[in-house]
Amino acid sequence: MGPLAGFTILDLTSVLMGPYGTQVLADMGADVIKVESPEGDIVRQIGPGRTPGMGGMFLNANRGKRSIVLDLKKPEGREALLRLAKRANALVYNVRPQAMARLGLDYETLAAINPALVYVGAFGYGQSGPYAAKPAYDDLIQGASTIPTLLAAAGDGTPRYVPVTIADRIVGLMMVNAIMGGLMHQQRTGIGQRIDVPMFESMAEFVLVDHLGGLTYDPPLDHGGYARLLSRYRKPYKTSDGYLCVLIYNDKHWRSFFEAIGRPEFLQQPRFANHAARTRHIDEIYEEIGHIFATRSTGEWRELLERADIPVMPMHTLETILDDPHLNAVDFFRTVDHPVEGRIRQMRVPSTWSVTQPEPAGPAPTLGQHGRDILREAGFSTEEIEQLAEQKAVHLAAPP
Repeated sequence: MGPLAGFTILDLTSVLMGPYGTQVLADMGADVIKVESPEGDIVRQIGPGRTPGMGGMFLNANRGKRSIVLDLKKPEGREALLRLAKRANALVYNVRPQAMARLGLDYETLAAINPALVYVGAFGYGQSGPYAAKPAYDDLIQGASTIPTLLAAAGDGTPRYVPVTIADRIVGLMMVNAIMGGLMHQQRTGIGQRIDVPMFESMAEFVLVDHLGGLTYDPPLDHGGYARLLSRYRKPYKTSDGYLCVLIYNDKHWRSFFEAIGRPEFLQQPRFANHAARTRHIDEIYEEIGHIFATRSTGEWRELLERADIPVMPMHTLETILDDPHLNAVDFFRTVDHPVEGRIRQMRVPSTWSVTQPEPAGPAPTLGQHGRDILREAGFSTEEIEQLAEQKAVHLAAPP
């Protein structure tokens, strides 16, 4: 019994931002009903995978949910969703609000049938600005929130995107926070509300906490940017036989480092006097330290740095992380049986709870796997369900 047991979430999201967030809710015990179009969530098609519609990325963002296929463009499919919404605690979507309005699924319509509903939209832009109706994807939001510009400044001058759907994931977690707050208010007052979680504003705030810098002030003190994060030498250090991730950060770290390598005289230099001085000289410091790291092997450095209590971690690949001794000790990767895919690797919930430990409720669903059960629970008779299927408003899948 997770902390959200007894809550029902209607999940109209697709791709990655929404599904990643609603998976967190499912892990916490909520009954997440994934409402899919007849074509299914497009991420189902991203391979590799063993069977069509069950790609690895889909499996890793949709575990513990139940799937129903409704054609919301058909009046009967829309009416079926409205009946499901009457008993839901929250409805979540990540298309533009204009698309929800065209489907007749705007907040006013849903609130009229369920005043306690928490109606949460995670989409590109706040609805009071000129970008309100624009489409948004992770790459676009990364660019608009300055991430490629920052990577260019920190690298070879070429703007790049982070090779992770970082905006989708971060805003997905902000969406979870919004849903949880909305549910808390609902439980206290019995009143629902509309909550908008715009990607652009959310990511702008996320990035600029680090990089607004002197632009915080009026008039500005500088052009913005946190020098340490923007140093082109801030990267894994090359050793004599590989790479190593090290952060020599505070006064104690620097003192321990130079004492450990037998070079205490470095500490007498003004640039190492304190954090502010090191920040002003960060490029030259990181470059010089890089030359020092090249003189010993990865194993030698790890032993020396751990003995000196200086933060150090290996630079993993996608394959070596599977054998990380810490992740193995905490049972992070688990092999489970999927009813369609067979044996798959699944990641555990990272947080630990003393009473209501979140756990995956089950594997990611096949398309429409739970349609009959969901409709029955909402009060649909067998005859009504079959009629919806004949009208192609709902697509009923055979059990896997």
